[in-house]
Amino acid sequence: MQVMRIVLFLLLALFAWTSSGQTGAPDTASTEFKPSNQNVTTLTNDQIKELIRRAAENDVENDKKQRDYTYVQREEEHKLNRKGELRSIESKTYEVMMLYNEQVQRLIAKDDKPLSEKDAAKEEEKIKKVMDKRKNETEDQRRKRLEMEEKNREKDRQFVREVTDAYNFHLANIDDLEGRKTYVIDAEPRPGFEPHSKEARILPKFRFRVWIDQAESQWVKLDAQCIDTVSLGWFLARIHKGSRVVVEQTRVNEEAWLPKHVAVKVDVRLALLKDYNVEEDVTYRDYKKFRTGTKVVPLGEVDQR
Repeated sequence: MQVMRIVLFLLLALFAWTSSGQTGAPDTASTEFKPSNQNVTTLTNDQIKELIRRAAENDVENDKKQRDYTYVQREEEHKLNRKGELRSIESKTYEVMMLYNEQVQRLIAKDDKPLSEKDAAKEEEKIKKVMDKRKNETEDQRRKRLEMEEKNREKDRQFVREVTDAYNFHLANIDDLEGRKTYVIDAEPRPGFEPHSKEARILPKFRFRVWIDQAESQWVKLDAQCIDTVSLGWFLARIHKGSRVVVEQTRVNEEAWLPKHVAVKVDVRLALLKDYNVEEDVTYRDYKKFRTGTKVVPLGEVDQR
């Protein structure tokens, strides 16, 4: 998923996580939105918009290249009691793969311990069901699935266009991140912005800082902060001011920029009844590119070219 949309979708999905009373470990408040006192190269607002458009286009390509990789995704959560006190820490680790052009997660560990034989068998059954579904897919079902995928890609492109229109941009600094020069760009909501899509309606409720690699025009890091209450549905959930998402990417095999770390911190109220301080920490590692044409299949089946 493209970086700009990761922020939006994580925030919109958080109310579902909170139904179990879980939060995550990280503290994303350490990154502050402070203006730089250093002298930096001047970029106009239009030049920054074009830079963001190029980075977004590159990110679409990264999304395609990510389909050629398997990797490990670890999610860490905290369980709190009603007083907000820490009760326990839980984590789940997944192997992420592509099956018939569909991304699938296989749970491989809980609390950093391998699954029991029973749980491992359940995961294998889940993978088998996905494969059977694709094997038995009719031409009409395939056509509809591909049309939906193209529709979603067009939504991505529309969302990026709305982002560039929704903000006033400012070059705050030039930083070194992992030995690479990056533009540090601040984005503040533009007064008078009128969204054209449902998803873009929440953009004026957020400001963000983004780090873009100078040499390759790629997202390296994005830090988005909620600056006003966001309502989801009539009474479904409200995300409060101060909620935050930090997304980091890393360069893989000198060909793609892929997710490295996501930290989410959200203050949310559900159905006007309960308040939750929700935190989630996700790390991505062990990116491995498989052969073109290779299918990753459950244990016991042979890889096919």
